[in-house]
Amino acid sequence: MSSLDLCTSVTFCKNCFLLSSLSKSYPVPGAFSLSILLHRQLRLRRSFIAPLSAAHFSINAENDEVLLTEIREDGEHDTELDEVEFLVEELSSDDEDAERFDVQELEREAKQVVKEFSDSLSRELKIEDEVSNRKETRGKQKRRKNAGSNIPDHLLPKVAIVGRPNVGKSALFNRLVGGNRAIVVDEPGVTRDRLYGRSYWGDYEFIVVDTGGVLTISKSQDDVMEELAVTTTIGMEGIPLALREAAVARMPSMIERQAAIAVEESSVIIFLVDGQAGLTAADIEIGDWLRKNYSHKYIILAVNKCESPRKGILQASEFWALGFSPLPISAISGSGTGELLDSICSHLQKIEETENLDIEEYVPSIAIVGRPNVGKSSILNALVGEDRTIVSPVSGTTRDAIDTEFTGSDGQKFRLIDTAGIRKRAAVASSGSTTEALSVNRAFRAVRRSDVVALVIEAMACITEQDFKIAERIEKEGKGCLIVVNKWDTIPNKNQQTATYYEEDVRAKLRILNWAPIVYSTALQGNSVEKIIVAAGMVEKERSRRLTTGILNQVVQEAVAFKAPPRTRGGKRGRLYYCTQAAIRPPTFVFFVNDSKLFPETYRRYMEKQLRSSAGFLGTPIRLLWRSRRKSEKNDGKDASVRTQRNLTQVYRKLAVAM
Repeated sequence: MSSLDLCTSVTFCKNCFLLSSLSKSYPVPGAFSLSILLHRQLRLRRSFIAPLSAAHFSINAENDEVLLTEIREDGEHDTELDEVEFLVEELSSDDEDAERFDVQELEREAKQVVKEFSDSLSRELKIEDEVSNRKETRGKQKRRKNAGSNIPDHLLPKVAIVGRPNVGKSALFNRLVGGNRAIVVDEPGVTRDRLYGRSYWGDYEFIVVDTGGVLTISKSQDDVMEELAVTTTIGMEGIPLALREAAVARMPSMIERQAAIAVEESSVIIFLVDGQAGLTAADIEIGDWLRKNYSHKYIILAVNKCESPRKGILQASEFWALGFSPLPISAISGSGTGELLDSICSHLQKIEETENLDIEEYVPSIAIVGRPNVGKSSILNALVGEDRTIVSPVSGTTRDAIDTEFTGSDGQKFRLIDTAGIRKRAAVASSGSTTEALSVNRAFRAVRRSDVVALVIEAMACITEQDFKIAERIEKEGKGCLIVVNKWDTIPNKNQQTATYYEEDVRAKLRILNWAPIVYSTALQGNSVEKIIVAAGMVEKERSRRLTTGILNQVVQEAVAFKAPPRTRGGKRGRLYYCTQAAIRPPTFVFFVNDSKLFPETYRRYMEKQLRSSAGFLGTPIRLLWRSRRKSEKNDGKDASVRTQRNLTQVYRKLAVAM
């Protein structure tokens, strides 16, 4: 029986494979090759190889040199030997790694790595608008969080703010809710949809509703277009002129309908007028409309822009003609808002927080984003089953980020966020519109505070450069994503292969979102819109999933066995010591390695691909953070003889595995 036969006849157990001790009486073979079966076992079961000592083999230095020379000269087996050497190098350092590191210490360090990465990414993606108001906003939000309760929004009473355009409704809304939720610009017709926000005063808590400016039928079409700041040209080049004019003509009635809905569902109505402009015919008509239809509700006449307390009384005196008691306030400076809140709370029913009220569970947010006129608002209305937002071919109809609560068919709650259309930065800058710039800013902020983003594209337009830039922002923010191909009914001559070819085109142009599912829908007809919620729920579950450390390291070990990290020109090779999932939303993995610089970008993408293929994570980006391992100081005092003995032991282990 030859020595080679003895090596290949070693038995393997079910869960591991052990190389039996070789007798010194058998000579070491001069040349060898690994069988296919043994090679696979070496690669798949490398972590279970029993540690072998140098005493198992001949220590004849002359024979060793001859053997090593023959192995190096045998170019046919260079690749196999290189992989075996990498496996043995990993095994030779297992005992040292166990002595140097504590797993709990690695877990703590991994969390610190994630925190540092998150802070760095936040600084990189920081949105630089309204910087002067951020400190004030942050403080108010903190106080509101401490004073607020766990009462769901739908149980709280509502307070609506109505009035003609450009009287300061959005500014008062921001003052009451504490923040910069609504866009405030010194031009009429900025707000169009209903905007909700939670506010509190003392022991009372309620929902404030901002509305668009109510117009009257006494104005001409040109005056309406001027007050609404609606253009019939920008973003509407492909729409016939008659359809443009019809859309503009319907805009005032749509805004008034949104305001009427807000008044209907509210317990208290704040009728806001402009103290500096004085009493106007529009104020008289709105006052008559409120008295005629909503006399059973409590109506507060607030005279805004009364910054001076002494002049405010004089400014408010002429509004007695409306039949309400005027209250002078200033939404900008805050004067008079305390009396306003006292008056509001005096006619609100206080909702007590009892044990029967369930604590609000985590509700994932879904932001609907995309270019203008791709059907974002239509998707929101189709999902909630009502005209929650205004839908019009007029470009830039949606201004604010509109939050709407929605419950799926399975009982899962979501918060849907409709956003303004995002045009190119150069186009926004060239238009000179401050309102559009703030609208785009609100859209990006909606992406930041969301959990899942529905990127809506138009079927006929397919993927544009702007879609790719939005996709880049979604991936950088670490949000879950699904691609919604809207207006699918506009694709002519569809067949069974149309969706397949279309998906291939989308994947090729949006490689950065190759992990995102694709949903085809027609929002205006309500076709397949429910699939958007189903896909979003699946993405959120994947985004919140956590792998155990054991399963994760097994996946990583198999990936390394299949493809070892490449060597550098200096002969160095990266080593993976430990891997853990340190965070969710998005799933974040920290790899502890000997030197992160030894792992090129190609290998990192390979590792991400292996994680996805083995563990899933459909619809969510995953973060792979590489941490260089700190060198232990306790090995600094070892003498040269010990290091020499260790190197010799490693050589014999390489020979043993190769045999």
